[in-house]
Amino acid sequence: MRIGVVTFPGSLDDTDAQRAVKLAGGEPVALWHGDHDLGAVDAIILPGGFSYGDYLRCGAIARFAPIMAEVVAAARGGMPVLGICNGFQILCETHLLPGALIRNDHRTFICRDQVLRVENATTEWTSAYDEGQEILIPLKNGEGGFVADADTLDRLEGEGRVVFRYVDVNPNGSLRDIAGITNERGNVVGLMPHPEHAVEDLTGPGTDGLGIFTSALAALTAS
Repeated sequence: MRIGVVTFPGSLDDTDAQRAVKLAGGEPVALWHGDHDLGAVDAIILPGGFSYGDYLRCGAIARFAPIMAEVVAAARGGMPVLGICNGFQILCETHLLPGALIRNDHRTFICRDQVLRVENATTEWTSAYDEGQEILIPLKNGEGGFVADADTLDRLEGEGRVVFRYVDVNPNGSLRDIAGITNERGNVVGLMPHPEHAVEDLTGPGTDGLGIFTSALAALTAS
């Protein structure tokens, strides 16, 4: 299965995401922000970094990249799409996911290994996990506080669309400890922590992040 990883000017973790896809057994495909087609990929990852220098707002310029018109259409058509950190911000800016990511409540950049609880194991990116399972994933962000109005938060909770939640400590002030969410269909997932940095014992705090990528491959194989 071919999983495309989009590189924007300022992306930092695109090659890491490609490596994670390969380790999971998929074929990574490099996509460029200026492309006008998706190259016949089966799924898409928007990686972490600082697209377009995070000018205006994180992800605010990236949403207008030529390739994003194709990504939005594919996501609405059911293709699995994952947004990691800056990618999560871009998904919110395109309104594929609700809410927004704002500056951390302590006003400083944070980098730590973070425990997450899997709240929804039925999405196309989380089926390799068990509901309630706790995983350890690296986190690094300066604008990672997830916010939304009370009605949106209640809807996310009521519909089971909170996918990951911070455990023990809230590292950035995200409302209701939310670390990741999904759309109604379950094919689009965004999260602030970086699963692509937890796919090998040698370079990460274990391999808890690998399940994100094997989940997508399993969903694609079953479809």
